[in-house]
Amino acid sequence: MALALAVTAPGAPGTGTSPDGVWRTDGYGTLLAVGARGLQEYQTTAVSCLKGDFSKAGARQGTYNADGDVLTLRLAADGEHARLDDDSEVGHRRLRRIGSLPAACTRPPSTDPRASFDVFWQSFEENYPFFATKGIDWHAVRDRYRPLVHEDTPRSDLFGIFSRMIEPLHDAHVLVQDGDRHYGVVRPGTTAPGPELDSRVKKFVVARDLKGATGRQDFADGLITYADLDGGLGYLRIADFDGYNRDDDSYGADLTELDRMLKTVLTPARTRSLHGLIIDLRVNGGGSDALGIHIAERLTDTPYVAYSKRVRDDPADQARHTPPEPVRVTPAPGSRYTGPVALLTGGSTISAGETFTQALLDRPGRTVRIGQPTQGVFSDIMVRYLPDGMAAWLPNEEYLTRTGRTFDGAGIPPNITEPVFTDEEFAKNRDSAFDRAVALLRPAR
Repeated sequence: MALALAVTAPGAPGTGTSPDGVWRTDGYGTLLAVGARGLQEYQTTAVSCLKGDFSKAGARQGTYNADGDVLTLRLAADGEHARLDDDSEVGHRRLRRIGSLPAACTRPPSTDPRASFDVFWQSFEENYPFFATKGIDWHAVRDRYRPLVHEDTPRSDLFGIFSRMIEPLHDAHVLVQDGDRHYGVVRPGTTAPGPELDSRVKKFVVARDLKGATGRQDFADGLITYADLDGGLGYLRIADFDGYNRDDDSYGADLTELDRMLKTVLTPARTRSLHGLIIDLRVNGGGSDALGIHIAERLTDTPYVAYSKRVRDDPADQARHTPPEPVRVTPAPGSRYTGPVALLTGGSTISAGETFTQALLDRPGRTVRIGQPTQGVFSDIMVRYLPDGMAAWLPNEEYLTRTGRTFDGAGIPPNITEPVFTDEEFAKNRDSAFDRAVALLRPAR
């Protein structure tokens, strides 16, 4: 994770009024070393401590910037505990001050492929929450593959071993990376969202579903489309929850463009006249959970809890987690639409598209999900560097409903099942989920 930090309490290094020093996160296997030059991340396991990303101090005092992220470190009154906020994420990370970096963090990493294997395996062992759910014996995986790795194992072979280890997880948030080379798999029977699929689907939807629609507008570099349909219905297609400004990849730029869309679409006149709103997430590549919450805040007049978030916090016990932290939806200022919503989902609805779907489960008012189950991955992604320069991506969080349920693996099911962009649907020029939503929302004549 690239880090950028804004501190709230300046002071002398090492005191309770300064963030300078070394901090350990609750969960996440991370140390943060804060100093005058910037912030250095260290990624730890029981067998390793490797440098992560460095965030250089910004021009404004107390800020650190990297890759468009902005985090805020809020010191507790005792100066020994803190909370880390990320403007593009929901929830917070709890920190506690420690004396110094462990000795392992100051040693150069081993170049032995076996060391990379051990860090890879241990990173999942200490952080991955879903082995039991997926029926995977991770220790048996180590016993099978560790003997295949030797001091002279080629990097390409090691990449292949890692790929075979993660394939049975069928987790779209799990990935092996070696430079521009990636390997990961999605849930069986689903298709990963991507530019090619998005382009095909958008062309199909515009030609078929929006034929005769009025006021069609594109926002966010084409990733968001709105149109007015006959019968007083609105159609909102969201293909991603980031990447809204090709010249500025910061969360702030995404939020500005999203607000422009919401202000343009959810005008007082339209929110009064709409009989129903179709929100189409059937091809959604994810992004920022916070942007999803931002939209949800324009769809309610009543505050409610979207979901709660917890993280594995005991490397030796998969059942131990941080206390669930509720993520709240607070009605936004300005005009809001609170009428019926039909939410279209499918297997290519992934990550932040799914957390937005989950955020509408308890939305006051009528919300119905139509289509197919979502992909089944919700957690923010941990990027863990390996000693040889490769990286592993994995989840370590759970998003809970008010009853304590998670949808990881299986995805969020629809209320009404319809096919979604199958070969037969394309061939016969059908969009059963869209048509069902229109029939459901359109007032009887």
